Amino acid sequence: MSSELSRVLRDLMQPGAGVLMPGCANALAARVIEACGYKATFVTGAGIANTFLGVPDVGLVSLSELVDHVWAIRDAVSIPIIVDADTGFGNAVNVHRVIRMLERAGANSIMLEDQVFPKRCGHFEGKSVIPRAEMVQKIKAAVDARTDEALMILARTDARASHGLEDAIERANLYREAGADILFVEAPLNREELAAVTAQAPGIHICNMVIGGKTPVLPSQELGAMGYAAVVYANAALQAALAGMKKVLTSLQEKGSVEGLEDAIVSFQDRQRFVDHDRFQALERRYVAAAE
Repeated sequence: MSSELSRVLRDLMQPGAGVLMPGCANALAARVIEACGYKATFVTGAGIANTFLGVPDVGLVSLSELVDHVWAIRDAVSIPIIVDADTGFGNAVNVHRVIRMLERAGANSIMLEDQVFPKRCGHFEGKSVIPRAEMVQKIKAAVDARTDEALMILARTDARASHGLEDAIERANLYREAGADILFVEAPLNREELAAVTAQAPGIHICNMVIGGKTPVLPSQELGAMGYAAVVYANAALQAALAGMKKVLTSLQEKGSVEGLEDAIVSFQDRQRFVDHDRFQALERRYVAAAE
């Protein structure tokens, strides 16, 4: 199934398509994204760090932890998944292994970034990037490592913050020439910079709408018109979930109940639908009841 979904993703990722792609940090979020009708999801490294470890996005998630999350998400949904692999957990040799592991876990596209390890969230201060030549070798290693040519390598540059937009665009062009299928210039500061990225670095681009981040949050239609293939909201669902948890738990603490907050809490029945409870009941009837 994974190879077929990689081809589906390739068909989706067309310049100007502006496909909305929410991020997920776990299998439950991926199920909700699929149930809401989205065509693909982005496995967010920041989200995994926040939800699984309760820490900021500063490079603390291990490769084995990431692989476990990807496997669970792949098992839960039938839409393509793009996986954030941070800096590739080391040099080009490490990247080769990372691609093999994530491909086997079910990734349909794998993103590598050119930050110095340990990385930081793309909208944090104090980022640094590795030399262009080093990142080019990482991309070449990634391309060579994949066993399915349909799997897409996504190259991200964080050079805008430390080296300026011109350097970031030059890097994007170099990364495309090295074999990257998708390009991602992180954290442009305004509409003009967003438009310049796609105009000056031909190829398939995604952009990341970070609520409260450095890049203006623009409609997907406008970004599609600029040439972006996909518009990622990597942590919108996570931030919404945090807001909901804070609201409900604060009220519970203050009032001793959740009365009046019924609309903020998914029903028990909907909760079971999101985790596919009916399928497991059917399996129980088929196998367990039959043995009694």
